[in-house]
Amino acid sequence: MLEDRPWEAVGLTEEEYRRCRELLGREPNHLELGLVGLMWSEHCSYKTSKVHLAKLPNEGPGVLQGPGENAGVIDLGDGLALAFKIESHNHPSAIEPLQGAATGVGGILRDIITMGAHPIAILDSLRFGLLEAPRNRYLFAGVVAGIGWYGNCFGCPTVGGEVYCEPVYDGNPLVNAMCLGLVRTAGIIRGRAEGPGNPVLLAGAPTGRDGIHGASLLASREFDEKAEERRPSVQVGDPFLGKLLLEACLEARDTGLLVGVNDLGAAGLTSACSETASRAGTGIELELDEVPRREPGMTPYEVMLSESQERMLIIARQGGEEVIARIFRRWGLEAKIIGRVTADGMIRVREGGRMVAEVPAAALTREAPVYHRPERAAERPVLDLGALPDLAPSQAGAWLARLMGSANLASREWVYRQYDHLVGVNTALRPGSDAAVLRFKDRPGGVAAAVDGNGRHCWLAPRLGGALAVAEAARNLTVSGARPVALTNCLNFGNPERPEIMWEFREVIEGMAEACRALGTPVTGGNVSFYNETLGQNIYPTPVVGMVGLLDDIAHVTRQGFQSAGDRIILLGRTRDDLGGGEYLKLAHGLVAGPPPGLDLEAEVRVQALCLEAIRAGMVRSAHDCSDGGLAVALAEMAVAGGEGARGLDVDLAAAGGSRLDTLLFGETPSRIVLAVAPAAAEGLLALARRHGVAAVELGVVTDGRVVLRQGGRTLVDEATADLEAAWKGALPCLMAG
Repeated sequence: MLEDRPWEAVGLTEEEYRRCRELLGREPNHLELGLVGLMWSEHCSYKTSKVHLAKLPNEGPGVLQGPGENAGVIDLGDGLALAFKIESHNHPSAIEPLQGAATGVGGILRDIITMGAHPIAILDSLRFGLLEAPRNRYLFAGVVAGIGWYGNCFGCPTVGGEVYCEPVYDGNPLVNAMCLGLVRTAGIIRGRAEGPGNPVLLAGAPTGRDGIHGASLLASREFDEKAEERRPSVQVGDPFLGKLLLEACLEARDTGLLVGVNDLGAAGLTSACSETASRAGTGIELELDEVPRREPGMTPYEVMLSESQERMLIIARQGGEEVIARIFRRWGLEAKIIGRVTADGMIRVREGGRMVAEVPAAALTREAPVYHRPERAAERPVLDLGALPDLAPSQAGAWLARLMGSANLASREWVYRQYDHLVGVNTALRPGSDAAVLRFKDRPGGVAAAVDGNGRHCWLAPRLGGALAVAEAARNLTVSGARPVALTNCLNFGNPERPEIMWEFREVIEGMAEACRALGTPVTGGNVSFYNETLGQNIYPTPVVGMVGLLDDIAHVTRQGFQSAGDRIILLGRTRDDLGGGEYLKLAHGLVAGPPPGLDLEAEVRVQALCLEAIRAGMVRSAHDCSDGGLAVALAEMAVAGGEGARGLDVDLAAAGGSRLDTLLFGETPSRIVLAVAPAAAEGLLALARRHGVAAVELGVVTDGRVVLRQGGRTLVDEATADLEAAWKGALPCLMAG
């Protein structure tokens, strides 16, 4: 009976229940136990991950706000700053894909708004099971529709992302959303309940019963055969109301009367009040009778735990509350005083004149349990490359076409054509490129963003996989003309109570930390999503890196498609015999085995520095990094994306490296970039590479109409670009059509 084990109803362990009693000095009542259950959930407290997250570097010369707030903020200079963050909405999307994904987008938009910033771009990172299965197609279609619906209606462009399909995501799709926003440095707001006596307002939508226990019983435990019964824990979004909330918050910001702002997302009023009070070292006293509700008969438990969307907690300066309320009324919204900031550090909740909960803010936040969970290294399948037959030269063209048409490498146009990526008219580099780039209207520069993560790599070698994800994200920014600056991360893992999962988590964190230090990209915040497990099947460890970079001049934007016939094609970096964890190995041999490609961080830094210097010097016409699918796929993608009269190439790969044909064409060695330069710039670029200590070789020339790959005197691939494009563009529509 739950009456005998009350902790189970709120997701606590018996030991955590005892700790709760010790902190309170008494038995918690039903509501207090619900508050503790929410705030001590894995989703809210990071009780398992925080000891490892501390290893990530989070300081840098441009960091204005690091971890601990609703979003990170970096300095753009001249009084302008960029707020950005990535978060997950995995479990809600698995149960109700459209609303789960839509409210994930709504939540990350509000995280940016709380910092006083105006959202300018959304990116997404998605993982699903194989699309041959009808349920996975249903989830994929619903998630994409939900992202597009919320972003399009809200009026924020969705400018980039990634999609991968693997059997391990069958029961646990991953839906990660990233948002960027601009704010004047003088207008940055933080989620702090400062100033005892200041009024606490609840603004936006009225409170309903949706999303109750979303953080504790949906996001903080694995899925089983009863997962569908948790559908009521999924929130319901309203993007049009979200847009009104944005405009009202920004207008209120400009009055100077806002002390603090916090989104009501996971854990609703409970987290918003306890976190803002804890950050400021204060308390909050609430009057629940004043909370606007859209459903009659709601109990204090339901009001405090509701995760109804499009709501903000606002701490205003005393005496300014009516000005704030008037602004919200002008936008058709209510902003009502529901409490006051206190000086004693307590969260007190009253209803009908009686105290219904009284808990220290620190007990809900800083005093939450912290776990050092046991770890156990796990063995992974190892590839014996010498035992594999090499690719036959006569099959090279057919395999290139097959890779171009595989679900993990094919065009994502089916996805991004459902998104408005031009609203705001700032998108300088559209979806389908290595990174998205947005220009500033009032200055010559711009900002770039990319999301990257490879679950296979992180499963096969977690530490190396974590470092590879950071390096890949930085490389995607660099080839687009931007200098990588900082990152946010979304760490998607299985059940942390399993020692092998905790080993994966720690190893990934340490690999990411090493790469961040080498590349000079501090981590400003992010999200951890554990318990991505269904019926005992864990996902691959999937850290998603959302990285931002800066362009001093928007003229430095570099596209991956070839621009002019006759341009010389140059490869930076050397190809090694790296086949582990690659798409070719999976498709051709049915193997997911390692190790993944090795990473030399010093070489990575040199390659990226050379590429960026060459772009800024005006040498580079197009650039693309080599990653999934290897060199042959990268070259084919540049041809497919080429401009008129420049949709082909003729190259000799003999000097590119690699002792086998399969690794030469399809090996995924990192730290490689393909450049196309004007004939007159080729020698200068090669000389620049020598000065940087970077291996560089001229491969051939941009042509039109055909992709021709040679090795010495033999032709390996001679395919019409249009045929490769048809395979590349047709794969996802074909899969989604069943």
